[in-house]
Amino acid sequence: MSQALLMERRGGVAVVTLNRPEVRNAFDDALIAALAANFKALDDDDDVRAVVLGGNGPAFCAGGDLNWMKRMAGYSYEENLHDAMGLAVMLQTIDRMKKPVIARVHGPAYAGGTGLVAACDIAVGTPEAKFCLSEAKIGLSPATISPYVLRAMGERAARRYFLTAEVFDAEEALRIGMLSALVPAAQLDATIDSLLGNLLACGREALAKIKDLIRAVASRPIDDSMVADTARRIAEIRGSVEGKEGVASFLEKRKPSWVAGGK
Repeated sequence: MSQALLMERRGGVAVVTLNRPEVRNAFDDALIAALAANFKALDDDDDVRAVVLGGNGPAFCAGGDLNWMKRMAGYSYEENLHDAMGLAVMLQTIDRMKKPVIARVHGPAYAGGTGLVAACDIAVGTPEAKFCLSEAKIGLSPATISPYVLRAMGERAARRYFLTAEVFDAEEALRIGMLSALVPAAQLDATIDSLLGNLLACGREALAKIKDLIRAVASRPIDDSMVADTARRIAEIRGSVEGKEGVASFLEKRKPSWVAGGK
C-alpha cells in the first residue's frame, strides 16, 4: 500500500489513514486510486466488520492537491472526464461498501474532503473540524461530491454552502447533518470505539442489507411498490441463517454467534 495511505487492523476493524500531512492530506489521482482499491479490498475481506477513515496531521483532508490541479489545467475534455471518473468511482466505492464506515474528522475537511466525510455512514468530529465547499471560488463545481454532500446536509443547506463557498464550523456541520456527532478532541477515539462496539454487536449481513435498504428507500414515495419491496426484504432476512440465529439468541436470552462469547 502507498505510504500516502496507511491501514491498520484492530480485530474486525480496519483503520484507514490519509498520510500526507505535509499537504494537509490533499489527494491527487494516485491517492484517489489507492483509496478506491483499498476500500474495495476491505469490502471483499470477510474478516473486516467495519472501517474507520481518518487523517494524520492537523487536517482531515484539504481536498485537491495543488500539483494535481496544475496538471488538470492542461487536460483535454476526455482527460478531465477520465480524471473526474476516478474521484467519482472512489466516492461510490466508499458509499457502497457492505460494511459500515466511520469518518474520524479531527480537523478541517475542505472541498473533496467534505465529500469523503459525506460518503461515510457516520461522521464523528471535534470542534477543530471545519468544512468548506470551496469549488465556486475557483470557478468550479462540486459535481462529483454533490450526491453525497446533498444527502448529508439536505438541499437547502447545499444551496447556501455550494453557492457561497463559505467556511462553516463543526457546530453548524452537526446542525445540518454533515456530522453525526461532535465531541471534544480528547473524547474522539472513545466515542468512535463506542460506536464500533455497537456495530460489531450487529449481524454483518444485517448491516449490509440495512445499508442497501437505506439506499433503496431514501427519497422515494411510500407507494405500493415500496411497501412490497420492504416486505420482501424483511421476509428474506428472517429466513436467512443469520436472521434465524439472531432471533433464536434473543428468545434464548444469549448472545448471537457473531458476538464474542456467543453460541
